[in-house]
Amino acid sequence: MKALMVEANSFTFTFLLKCFETSQALEDGRVIHGEILKLGFGSSVFVQNSLLGFYANCSENLGSAYRVFEEMPERDVISWNSMISAYMTRGEIQSAIGLLDKMPERNIVTWNSVVCGLSKAGNMELAHSVFEQMPLRNEVSWNSMISGYVRIGDVRAAQSIFYQMPEKTVVSWTAMISGYATNGDLKSAENIFNHMPVKNVVSWNAMISGYVHNHEFDQALCVFHHMLINGECRPDQTTLISILSACAHLGSLEHGKWINSYIKKNKLHLSIPLGNALIDMFAKCGDVENAKEVFHHMSKRCIITWTTMVSGLAVNGKCREAINLFDKMCLEGTKPDDVIFIAVLSACTHGGLVEEGKRVFDQMVQEFGIKPRIEHYGCMVDLLGRAGKLEEAVRFTARMHLKPNAVIWATLLFCCKIHGNGDLLKSVTEKIMDQEPSNPSYLTLVSNLSASFGRWEDVLSFRVAMRQQRMEKVPGCSSIQVGNRVHEFLAKDTRHVQRKEIYRALVCLNGQLKVECDCAIRISQ
Repeated sequence: MKALMVEANSFTFTFLLKCFETSQALEDGRVIHGEILKLGFGSSVFVQNSLLGFYANCSENLGSAYRVFEEMPERDVISWNSMISAYMTRGEIQSAIGLLDKMPERNIVTWNSVVCGLSKAGNMELAHSVFEQMPLRNEVSWNSMISGYVRIGDVRAAQSIFYQMPEKTVVSWTAMISGYATNGDLKSAENIFNHMPVKNVVSWNAMISGYVHNHEFDQALCVFHHMLINGECRPDQTTLISILSACAHLGSLEHGKWINSYIKKNKLHLSIPLGNALIDMFAKCGDVENAKEVFHHMSKRCIITWTTMVSGLAVNGKCREAINLFDKMCLEGTKPDDVIFIAVLSACTHGGLVEEGKRVFDQMVQEFGIKPRIEHYGCMVDLLGRAGKLEEAVRFTARMHLKPNAVIWATLLFCCKIHGNGDLLKSVTEKIMDQEPSNPSYLTLVSNLSASFGRWEDVLSFRVAMRQQRMEKVPGCSSIQVGNRVHEFLAKDTRHVQRKEIYRALVCLNGQLKVECDCAIRISQ
């Protein structure tokens, strides 16, 4: 443009400055600043506002932006709003409030910038004070207050603002759903959701993710089905990621496969988060081949993608393949983090691959300079212990740079049980009791292990202690999908509506198994 002798105008510099949005472009922006002054555009409020915005976005601090603001021969409301917004974005609240007080004329954008900034910073006391001073409010003002109270967990205050709101928008309703769901009040969240006059996809997502967050996975699937039947909003990637998480937790492969088909049928973009969620769901449901298909189909992968696939292979017994995949990742140049090393070491543990586990642990520390976490040490102790190398496992704990916690000692104790080694029982039990004397899971483990070695006095003392402290081990929960419904149950569960039929079937199965066992014994004799 300069070579062709075309004269620049104020729009030229405004467009140029908007191109610079990162700190790397700071020097180029300064060159443009020089051109602005040289060509006499320093007095243009329009250009100066663009220059102020550039320095606010690209500089490490707001010194340059404030100098532009101070040197402006004339300022309009946009100049003041830009500077206040910049201060609020950087968390410089006092400077923003100071400018607000000096501002000759404020508009709704000014007030909203301050209220929104204070709400995001969690300073709701000051936000409420500014909100009360506002001569005029719009939906942004009200929603900023609701979202701010929700963010700090004060749902009662959010509710109060919500009910004062003259005209509630879909954003307001959705913010309340998220607030109630985050605080575990799903009944109130559902009530708000059902009374919404208009719902958008974000509203549906808030309700679904609320159920997932509170481990009500079957209810999340139910809301998803209603969303499809309703037909007013199409599921987006956020919806599908939440539902895939629910399927993974429930082990509901049928629902997961349907969602995979839905993605293909509607030609949805397989983003990295969506691909990761699909891999995780298939792996947790035991369908490794489909997990691998999704993995190989992904055009881009992140470290979470590799970690999910490695972990999925490991939990499904394909431990050698998991280690090979990790090695392939390293060869392709993706830098591993501490989390993927937990997945790889777990694969070594599941597969009993002691030498590979030692190699991976050394590689983590020496090649990649990652300091081991307690989880890495736990994997190594488990690996050595399960392989019967109990003495080596004890020596390994002694070399740890972290103090072994109760999980490490319980892992070692469990390995003693596997290999019938009672020599370490007393010393390891003392370590556990010193650190977590009231953990029912550990007390049950110690009690059962003492019983297996015939130490009945110890068994009695542990069980008496549990009874006196009224401790109960939390039972594990299992689930099974029958048709379109997922049924959850515990050991000796009596809550199911068809419990009588279920227990009759179990009695018949037990009887049949006894007959089969008796026949097998007679044949062998």
